[in-house]
Amino acid sequence: MNQTILQQKQELVKTIADKIANAGSTVVVEYRGLTVAEVTELRRTLREEGCEMVVYKNSMTQRAVEELGYHDLLDSLKGPNAIAVSKDEIAASRILSKFAKKHTKLIVKAGIVENKVINADEVAELAKLPNKEGMLSMLLGCLQAPISSFARATKAIADAKEAN
Repeated sequence: MNQTILQQKQELVKTIADKIANAGSTVVVEYRGLTVAEVTELRRTLREEGCEMVVYKNSMTQRAVEELGYHDLLDSLKGPNAIAVSKDEIAASRILSKFAKKHTKLIVKAGIVENKVINADEVAELAKLPNKEGMLSMLLGCLQAPISSFARATKAIADAKEAN
């Protein structure tokens, strides 16, 4: 019986480690004081953006984090925590930071982005960035601006020549 429990715990640690390792970003939050309705709303919002929020025993999460080499994250894994994982590097940070502004009981503690542990302030800074689609549209706008300006200038020259 004890061997089965040990195997289950080892599988759980592996599952947690896989989730974190395969995520574009991971954010650790403390949810103490949130109502069931608020947590449900948060999970729904995260799911809509392709994120997932899960609650594991801290000891299991700590083992998974240690396996992955994110020792700086261990201090954040105390108390009632949840981890939000996302394929996108920004989505979880953006959603959780926005939710935390409205619901002060949600505390963003730390995160992992691009294999680097970041603190709560860095998560908040990351949350200010637009999502991937927003960044691509900004890039496209920057690329189109010189072409549009050139086209307008060419048209203005052509119109001026026709007028003369």
